[in-house]
Amino acid sequence: MRPNVIAPNFPRMGQGNWNGKPEVTGLLFTGLTTTFLKEFAFDLWVTSPLWLTLAAVVTVLGQVVGKKEGWSRFDGFYWSFITATTVGYGDLRPTKRAPRILAIVIALVGLMLTGILVAVAVHAATVALAAHDAAMKVK
Repeated sequence: MRPNVIAPNFPRMGQGNWNGKPEVTGLLFTGLTTTFLKEFAFDLWVTSPLWLTLAAVVTVLGQVVGKKEGWSRFDGFYWSFITATTVGYGDLRPTKRAPRILAIVIALVGLMLTGILVAVAVHAATVALAAHDAAMKVK
């Protein structure tokens, strides 16, 4: 029989307690989600000086690019965060040399910003799962 890749501890048909629901859905109602959200919010608060500074850099550089390109303030803000998140719709793009160089800087700062947010989420998930595992061992 092929092992179940999605949930290794999930009983197969005809074995164990088969109730048609994977174990993962039970985790949503055991405090795992609450623990994750609390830890995520706390970690965001702790790292806020770093990610707020990076977001401010993206905003300021976007305003500089927008001014050089003759865009509105909102277009500069919009473009800078679309660039920072590496989405790049292409509806606005710099045509001059200096703004293009700043676009590269904005993209690199955006990668750092995204990396911090992903690291915070991974840390929160790790803590929540460790707390959940510890609670399950006590039972």
